[in-house]
Amino acid sequence: MFDIPMQSLLAQLLVGLINGCFYAMLSMGLAIIFGLLNIINFAHGAQFMVAAFLAWIGFSQLPLLLGPEFKINFWAALVLAPLIVGGLGVLLEKTLLKRLYHLDHLYGLLLTFGVSLVLEGVFRHFYGISGASYDPPALLQGGVDLGFMYLPLYRGFVVVASILICGCTWFLFEKTRLGALLRAGTENPKLLQAFGVNIPLMITLTYGFGVGLAGIAGVLATPIMQVNPLMGANLLNIVFAVVVIGGLGSILGAVVSGLALGLLEGLTKVFYPEASTVVVFVIMAVVLLTRPAGLFGKEH
Repeated sequence: MFDIPMQSLLAQLLVGLINGCFYAMLSMGLAIIFGLLNIINFAHGAQFMVAAFLAWIGFSQLPLLLGPEFKINFWAALVLAPLIVGGLGVLLEKTLLKRLYHLDHLYGLLLTFGVSLVLEGVFRHFYGISGASYDPPALLQGGVDLGFMYLPLYRGFVVVASILICGCTWFLFEKTRLGALLRAGTENPKLLQAFGVNIPLMITLTYGFGVGLAGIAGVLATPIMQVNPLMGANLLNIVFAVVVIGGLGSILGAVVSGLALGLLEGLTKVFYPEASTVVVFVIMAVVLLTRPAGLFGKEH
């Protein structure tokens, strides 16, 4: 019925899997922030974009301004950019978001949406919207011929790294004492505070961690995507759909739905390209009609 070469199919599935990895990491950060803080973080895409720009600036702009000895390579950027973006997230939470916890979710959404517009506007002013490229590290350039397809090393690294990050984060929040404390803090913060737990600090660090996940995804994306101020906004709509499908606040749901929908999107591009941009939203509509809490969410 479909005369499609196997190599083309596998190549498109690889692209879908890579997109799914980014969906999973970004969705997981959103799920952590919403599940534990009850904040719909609309600035998540912009924070992803900021991390990508920080990696690109460290690689290509700092050497021009300060000299070649100040060049920041990919591996250093993979550590520094998420820490910087997470730190900016902590500052945002301490100065603005903490004033909105007792208000409706809409206020947090509007604030973070405004923050995203400011960040996009600043980077658009200085760097335009044409986009910039960032080479993979020398260690991960080239590829491997698997016989049935050619696998670029960097893309394989992104898949493995993303799955490891998602798995470790799920384990941290679902299977450790720290995760139990965080979940208890969302259910009954006053009782937990009575046992000596610093709830405000826990909330702040949780938001910073969720934003840091977006930062890691941003750095990993720089050798694959064009770095531009709109790169986060272009992903955010899909990422929110993934979170809704997986279940708001469900870390496992975000990871599984992100990977599965990335693969499904890749398959759709092969068999019915015209539907590839809407298939995620069609699935979201079906899930909302049949299971409003999401596939992994808890019915209230």
